[in-house]
Amino acid sequence: MGEWLEKRMDDIAEFNPRESIKKGAIAKKIAMDKLQPFCRDVSRFEMEPFSGGTKFRNGDILMARITPCLENGKTARVDVLDEDEVGFGSTEYIVLRAKERNDPDFTYYLVTSSLVREPAIKSMVGSSGRQRIQTDVLQKLKVKVPDLKSQQAIAGILKSLDDKIAANRRVNENLEEQVSLLYVAQFEEFIPHDGVHPSSWKQGILADIASITSGKRPPMKSADRTDVATIPLVGAASVMGFTSDFNHKDKILVTGRVGTHGVVQRFNSPCWTSDNTLVITSDFYEYVYQVLQRIDYHSLNRGSTQPLITQGDMNKVVVLIPDAESLHNFESTAGQLMELYEVNLSENRRLAELRDTLLPRLMSGELDVSDLDL
Repeated sequence: MGEWLEKRMDDIAEFNPRESIKKGAIAKKIAMDKLQPFCRDVSRFEMEPFSGGTKFRNGDILMARITPCLENGKTARVDVLDEDEVGFGSTEYIVLRAKERNDPDFTYYLVTSSLVREPAIKSMVGSSGRQRIQTDVLQKLKVKVPDLKSQQAIAGILKSLDDKIAANRRVNENLEEQVSLLYVAQFEEFIPHDGVHPSSWKQGILADIASITSGKRPPMKSADRTDVATIPLVGAASVMGFTSDFNHKDKILVTGRVGTHGVVQRFNSPCWTSDNTLVITSDFYEYVYQVLQRIDYHSLNRGSTQPLITQGDMNKVVVLIPDAESLHNFESTAGQLMELYEVNLSENRRLAELRDTLLPRLMSGELDVSDLDL
């Protein structure tokens, strides 16, 4: 293996590179809630007029600089922009761009490793709950890195795992679209010959076909990946981090109670749903999942400074309730498709565990990659 040289982080990556977007121009915005814990790829973006924030290009690294987002693993590599396109996002990002003779993928994995994460977390200053990384400390941080060929070999191993995770996500997006189209065909576009739904179909409320409860405050602080905590801590729009206990192990749907609304999450394994969430269970899981994605959540909001959706208001949402046979037929067909979805989710969890096991050993040079063919 080639020699590993000690370098400062600002020798490896450019910090907050200068980019320009005209004020008011419509551009892709990547908000903090679009970054998933310990996930390389950006899940979603919005088109919004630019009014301020960090700016970046494809290949740049977005590193959350504020607590608890950094501790929860919110660091991603931008891949949703076109060539020469500039996007923008939260002012709470540090943007890093690999410098010449440094592999961009290796630089991303270096930033996500404990070699950089732990000193960054320790450098945080500020009032409780609003602590931020000291950027200059991160810039001066010294780490050992190998030559470019070894960087590419190391990154190639980790990238192959993340690429498979990304491929599984794309398959799952397709599966979700198929089920959505099936729902539309059977329940939204279905018009019988007499122009009315069967008499066995009725208008009801969500509480008729689902049980809705509120999540609870987690029993402990969300954990860093070096902790024993591995159970997802579920927030209003995404997994916020990890904890060591669970309040659900059944098949549930989760949407926001406080703050961000409209995102519906699926869980079929132990998790802790936070007090910012509403938890929905139903014998007609797939049908209710489709219903939840079509609710006008903004119309249910109470309050302006901190939007809130109450459990009672969700219970009263008006829904179409088809006959039992139609519901069971949909559950059967949709359930078969979403079983593949669950298989992909399980595989992604295993791939992520393997990646996270290899990451510290590869980035420290413990595993020799000198014999690998690129």
